[in-house]
Amino acid sequence: MLVARFGVDARNQLRDVGSGHAASGSAEGRDLTVTIVFALAAALANAVHLMTQHAASAGVSGQHRGWALVTFLLRQPLWLLGWAAAAAGFAFQAVALHSGQLSIVQPLLVTELVFALVLRRFWVHQHIAKRAWTAALVTCAALAAFLTTAEPHGGRMRPDPTDWISAVAVFGGVVALLSLLARRGSPVRRAALYAIGASITWALMAAFIKATTDVLASSGFVGMLVHWPVYALIAAGVVGSVLQQAALQVGPLRVSQPLIVVVDPAVAIVLSAWIFDERFTVSPMQKAVAAVAFGVMTVGVVALSRTAPDDLDPSVPVRL
Repeated sequence: MLVARFGVDARNQLRDVGSGHAASGSAEGRDLTVTIVFALAAALANAVHLMTQHAASAGVSGQHRGWALVTFLLRQPLWLLGWAAAAAGFAFQAVALHSGQLSIVQPLLVTELVFALVLRRFWVHQHIAKRAWTAALVTCAALAAFLTTAEPHGGRMRPDPTDWISAVAVFGGVVALLSLLARRGSPVRRAALYAIGASITWALMAAFIKATTDVLASSGFVGMLVHWPVYALIAAGVVGSVLQQAALQVGPLRVSQPLIVVVDPAVAIVLSAWIFDERFTVSPMQKAVAAVAFGVMTVGVVALSRTAPDDLDPSVPVRL
């Protein structure tokens, strides 16, 4: 009787443990789905923001300056839609970062370029070269291969303060050095240095967004205001915007855009392991394949930036 009872208890315990693992796996699957869906939604919203701001600005004449320019833009539905899309993109990215890994979200944002290409074709009605479509497919395939083989997982909600200090000091110092070096040189060199600095800042900003959403979820809005991540987030947003604008002004877009897009996820992957203790596959073979896939994705981004149309010259006017 005791043996039979022990066997029943053991089976019950194993069933409970199994159901616990199943529930945990189901929750992780839901979190991964939320992360991917909202990261892609953020990329789409960012693409809409880029296209609408570009289209609205195309109608600005030399007579629109100062407050006249502000008034003109406020009357443009496309311009307002662009800022609404920017706000939505930030919110979607915040949700994705809160529910998932930094090393998944930031690489997925590369698809902004692909979404922009689709919008150019089906909304702006531009002709898209076959090479651009090929580059977009290569970028998406390489991105999928990277995430599949790298297997990002794990992470901690409360990073060690020393990890924050060391990571921000190192990458902040790199951004400061790049900004100083970018003050002199050829337009291409200056654009590249400013773009790399901006992209590193965007990666830091993503880490601050993740930390801010974690504080918001645990302490509420008022509690968020008494912790440092939200203020670091604001500062990173300002610095990143200034550096990116400088990169776009001093040199060609074909130089700055690929660097802004590619350096961000590369730095974010380093930050994800350094600060949040996110882990990757232990297989050397999978790591090698993931590294090659990331390199191919970089080539695809560069090719896409150079083969996509330079302007918004539509065959049909852009309308809401």
